[in-house]
Amino acid sequence: MNESQDSPDTGPNWGASAGNAWVAIQDLTDSIFEPVERLLTEEVASGEGNRVLDVGCGTGATTVAIAHRLGPEAVVSGIDVSAPMIEASIERAASAGVEIDFTLADAETHDFGELRFDQVVSRCGVMFFSDPVAAFSNLARVGTGGRLRAITWRSYAENPFMTVAEEAAAPLLEGFESRRSNDAPGQFGLAEEEYVNEVLGGAGWQDINLRPVDIECSFPESELVRYFSGLGPLARHLDDLPDDQIPENLVETVSEAFSPCVRERTVSFTCAFWMIEANAP
Repeated sequence: MNESQDSPDTGPNWGASAGNAWVAIQDLTDSIFEPVERLLTEEVASGEGNRVLDVGCGTGATTVAIAHRLGPEAVVSGIDVSAPMIEASIERAASAGVEIDFTLADAETHDFGELRFDQVVSRCGVMFFSDPVAAFSNLARVGTGGRLRAITWRSYAENPFMTVAEEAAAPLLEGFESRRSNDAPGQFGLAEEEYVNEVLGGAGWQDINLRPVDIECSFPESELVRYFSGLGPLARHLDDLPDDQIPENLVETVSEAFSPCVRERTVSFTCAFWMIEANAP
């Protein structure tokens, strides 16, 4: 494995607090999104070619799963803008005994040189580009003749679980609002089918198809507070607040808001995704 860096513009979070938060909670997110990882891994295994690039690889769970699934002859790489997450990915791959090249860089602007991939894939890692057309154009170049398989979130309205914490906390926190749009960049930045077609078509991808996929996810109720206080806009907002400005009843209020999702000490919910399929010219 090797690591390189482009000094990407990671914004205010991914290189530090948000990246560290994902690393700290990766055991929980790995468990929650394992069904998504499994879906993408099987999709990759069904395709042709074993040179795979995982875009927005995060802490490497999907990248390692793909490397395991394809076997030692595969050439698997991961790229992400977050130094803490890339470090975690390298450690994960080493522990798993698989050879993966991880790059700390922005896939939107990174010069991949002569590297070419049969498959460009992503599990919820391609919604954050500042210039999506430029990013997917860059990926089309390195995926020449290959295919794209990316799982992205559908709209916030179709994923109500993702905004429960924000909606419950907003009345208690001055200056904090729940998300109410699918604006890009962001978690729901590729939610609109027409927009995705425009972006990918403008970037040169062909045979574009968006397939809706609904996946049931769950985690223990005992992890609920850790979940909403560790990830997402609410967690980032709370990180910036002094303790004396956090309402005493916030945790109780937000926890109660999740009660419709709790059954038999398990938090269960449905994730609404797109499986984005396309071919590079």
